[in-house]
Amino acid sequence: MCGIIAISRRKTNRVAPTRESIEGLLDLEQSFALKDLTDIKALIEKFLTLKKELSGVAGIKCLLRDPPFGQYLERICSNLESEIDQFELTLVSAEFGSDELEEINRDLIELKDLLWHFIYDRVRVAIAIEELSNGRSSDDSVEVLTSIQEVLTGIDRLEVRGRDSAGLHIMLVNHGLDLTDPAIRLEITQRSQDLNYGSGAVREAGEALSFVYKVASEIGELGDNTRDLRESIRTDGLLQAALQAPKIRAVVIGHSRWASVGIISEPNAHPMNSETLNSDQTPFVVAAANGDVDNFADLKESGNLEIPKLITSDSKVIPTIMANELLELGESTTEVSEAFRKTVSSLEGSVAIVANSAVAPEKLTLALRGSGQGLYVGLAEDAFVIASEPYGLVETTNEYLRMNGESIESRKNLVSGPGEIITLSLDNAGSLEGVERISYDGTPLPIEDKEVVKAEITTRDIDRRDFPHFLLKEIFEAPESFRKTLRGNLFKKGEDLRVVLTEEEFPSSLTKKLDRSEINKIYVIGQGTAAVAGQALSRYLNEETRIPTEDLPATELSGFRLSVDMSNDLVIAISQSGTTTDTNRTVDLARTRGACVISIVNRRNSELAQKSEGVIYTSDGRDIEMSVASTKAFYSQVAAGFLLGITISDAANGPPKEPMQIERRNSLLNALIELPEKMAEVLLEQPNIQQAAAELAPSRRHWAIVGNGSNIIAAREVRIKLSELCYKSIAADFTEDKKHIDLSAEPMILICATGLHDSTEADVAKEVAIYKAHKGAPIVISDNVGAYPSAHRVISVPKTDQKLAFVLSAMAGHLFGYEAALSIDAQANPFRETRSAIEKQLSLNPRISAQELLDVLKPTLEEAANKFFDGLRSGEYNGSLEASTATRMAVLFRYALGTIPLDSYQIDSGKVGTPATVLEDLNAALTIGIEELTRPIDAIKHQAKTVTVGISRSDEELIQLSLITKVIESGMPRDRISYRNLRNLAALDKAVETTLGFIRYAIEGNPKGENAQLHVIDKGGIARDLASRTERDPKLRGSKHLVALQQDVMVAKGRHDGRLIILIPEVKDKQSVGLTLMHIQLRDQLSEQAARHVLQGYQNRYTKIFDYITETEPTFRSDILSTIPVENLLIMPIEELAKLWRA
Repeated sequence: MCGIIAISRRKTNRVAPTRESIEGLLDLEQSFALKDLTDIKALIEKFLTLKKELSGVAGIKCLLRDPPFGQYLERICSNLESEIDQFELTLVSAEFGSDELEEINRDLIELKDLLWHFIYDRVRVAIAIEELSNGRSSDDSVEVLTSIQEVLTGIDRLEVRGRDSAGLHIMLVNHGLDLTDPAIRLEITQRSQDLNYGSGAVREAGEALSFVYKVASEIGELGDNTRDLRESIRTDGLLQAALQAPKIRAVVIGHSRWASVGIISEPNAHPMNSETLNSDQTPFVVAAANGDVDNFADLKESGNLEIPKLITSDSKVIPTIMANELLELGESTTEVSEAFRKTVSSLEGSVAIVANSAVAPEKLTLALRGSGQGLYVGLAEDAFVIASEPYGLVETTNEYLRMNGESIESRKNLVSGPGEIITLSLDNAGSLEGVERISYDGTPLPIEDKEVVKAEITTRDIDRRDFPHFLLKEIFEAPESFRKTLRGNLFKKGEDLRVVLTEEEFPSSLTKKLDRSEINKIYVIGQGTAAVAGQALSRYLNEETRIPTEDLPATELSGFRLSVDMSNDLVIAISQSGTTTDTNRTVDLARTRGACVISIVNRRNSELAQKSEGVIYTSDGRDIEMSVASTKAFYSQVAAGFLLGITISDAANGPPKEPMQIERRNSLLNALIELPEKMAEVLLEQPNIQQAAAELAPSRRHWAIVGNGSNIIAAREVRIKLSELCYKSIAADFTEDKKHIDLSAEPMILICATGLHDSTEADVAKEVAIYKAHKGAPIVISDNVGAYPSAHRVISVPKTDQKLAFVLSAMAGHLFGYEAALSIDAQANPFRETRSAIEKQLSLNPRISAQELLDVLKPTLEEAANKFFDGLRSGEYNGSLEASTATRMAVLFRYALGTIPLDSYQIDSGKVGTPATVLEDLNAALTIGIEELTRPIDAIKHQAKTVTVGISRSDEELIQLSLITKVIESGMPRDRISYRNLRNLAALDKAVETTLGFIRYAIEGNPKGENAQLHVIDKGGIARDLASRTERDPKLRGSKHLVALQQDVMVAKGRHDGRLIILIPEVKDKQSVGLTLMHIQLRDQLSEQAARHVLQGYQNRYTKIFDYITETEPTFRSDILSTIPVENLLIMPIEELAKLWRA
């Protein structure tokens, strides 16, 4: 996946507010004390007014002009955040009705969003813009600088979709630069010469100026790319000068790439332009895309597009074709949309595109077709913001129009196919009036106001804070999520604690049915993690009530367990989003059969909530999870499950009456209240968990996870996360059952063993000893570290109530999954470094030969190979790298480093060994190895189809040399010419005036034996009329035998006819199976430089001559080479040649 972000912004007409005008409107000095809902609402009203005043570019100008005002606002907001934290602590034990609590939650969220907005979306953005301008921000430049800043932030947020390269393009109009100024003209000229459109390139396109900035780095962290882009923009003096013009305007396009077609390089980073090697006069277009253009090769050929060799991305055809279409339509501004439509209509595949042309630089054109991509058009103050995801635009606006790339039923009679095209006009930026939508066949598609959607998230939800990954952030947020789920429902009354659910959460009609024993069966359903969280509720109900309770996936209930009459059944449905299709469908089926439905859900007013008689909401309704692997939802669902379980138990059995029952209940409720703090203690174990994961996760191929009692719930939940994060098929079994199943696999076993009684703990310790005895690697999660002497490692967690202890096992397991994924992913770093080095060198020098590339890469290859071989020897790669991949990588590293001679390559690979072949195969193997080891943490692993091209070019150039062409034309198979002989022939090419004919021989028998024979299989040229000795005496002997034996090219002279020949061995599987004899005419003499080149390449004769002569002579005069006939240089014995120097 890739991420697109673009902004089209017009000049604002709104006068920037001042601190004085704002303070005259609002009393910001007033003390902010939060006591109740009224105080919260008053603050919200005040800060909404402030938000309006500071919105858009006008608000940024205010903060740029008065930095102390920004500091003042940030201090107010920080103080208020502390007040909110204190207020929320009082909510835990306060008693509220469900509606009142939900209203408090909603208002607190809104207030928090506002405070975050002022600090991070306003004050910090103004600071970032000032830094971006390198201290040169002005009223004239703020609009464009704001757009650049917002695109950079969007790229940063979209990097979870892909981050191996990124780019940002600025199309400036009304720049005001004096293009006749010699210094400016020189800089633009110099920066216009990069045909690959790399970082810093500039193009003068009509009245517009194009600036592009790019970065490509396979290795790095989220945020690295935008830091590099920001620095390039900040230090670009030409751009900063252009931004000072009074009427400056710009359209900015950004892109974050995950390579699918084409190597990771600056030339392949988006945005891309329309330039080709044969299109000087076409209009200038830039475009960025997400998805693959499946027919790009056909389009490239049919359009005769001569694309620079370093640009191998399929997306390059998009702006190129659009430029050609514009040229055909007369380069009219009114034809931009039609040219774009014709372009995108020619593309096959699921693609999202944004394009901008110098013909109409203030227009943005967008296209979306297919189900795999997304584009959203944000409607902001004086601006359009386009992004691949809503979270890419919410810093600027919370209102957007979603583009639809699929077929829509209501349009089937209007349009010919799926997809939408949108043209955005800068003059009406920010409003629907500036949006024109058509179908791919050109049919107008009017936009209705109701299509505008409000985002349900803000930048507060999607900010990683200081965490390296969203997953880790969300694990660390779990304690607070658990605590928020309890608040308003768990109260202290005297010495006792009690759970209170409101009518909306638990209707009185259900209480009566339970009281009258009219509920005969309870089903707890969900899918994935929600289903596992439901197992805790099911276990509690089976222990505390006499009502049979069954937990199962929703699909199992709908598929196999539904009854005709379910009027005496209770279905408890659990879902984080409330939109899980399988769960909602099952609820519908159960309701039609009369079942009562209670749901546990995070998203307020979701589809599931509306289908339920009662709803228990988790957390505060905004528990957004950006990571694919959901973690904190599990904890809040468990918390809500216990609240519901206790309520059902009390309704069915009556509240606890016996002192022991009351004590047990109070103990459980106290443990629930204390659990967030204990969860936080588990988080402190991260360093120890990291060590355990790094030690075992990479080296063990087979994993398992076990637990008994309620720990089996933790085991099943952690199994899901380990599978999602580490791409392992993992068993989750009962602890005592594991020895009966598959210990022969010698797995790494994670044992969830918290909250166990003494006798059970002793039994588990025995099981751990059995695992160890079977060469397993047991890692125990326990609240009693000393109980497991046989464990390989013990992860310590605090003690808590036995019914809740599994939660701490799950938290430790979630951290283990995170660290395990990181440790496996890190194994790919030597491969990434090597592949990155190959691609970097190709990008820097596209004409480098394969052998030169290997020479340059040798230090990198040696370092990477050493790390890899160390890992192989220690067994670190046993866990996740396929044996075939490891073997192939080891062999290729040895060939690349010259440890194994290239002549052996054909035996290993079936291909002739050349540096180019080895590099191509090594790069392909590196890609496979990276794919097998990559664990992207926050995203789903993408099957990247990274294609490296260019490193075979040097061999193709060799084959095109005249001598080698003649050899191949004689019928000698290319794959039977060794690389060494290919180089020998390439060197001899300069010495050969012409080829006169050829004879091809087949060798029968092994040349190493005495009975090998030669048979003529073809002749050509003058050789057709020449008799061959082998026709009367086929024995392999003489020079031909020597060539077949040594498998080296030889230049020789016929003993009887004096004809000059070249003998070339035909090698298959390291054995000579034929010979080709070429009749040649040599040049008389060569220049000193040419002679040296020939002798250096042919049998290393130059070194042999040099060494022979300098053994007795003080110097070697290479100029003498040009005076010696070429025939003598190549054929005369070295000692005879040496006499010519001594003479």
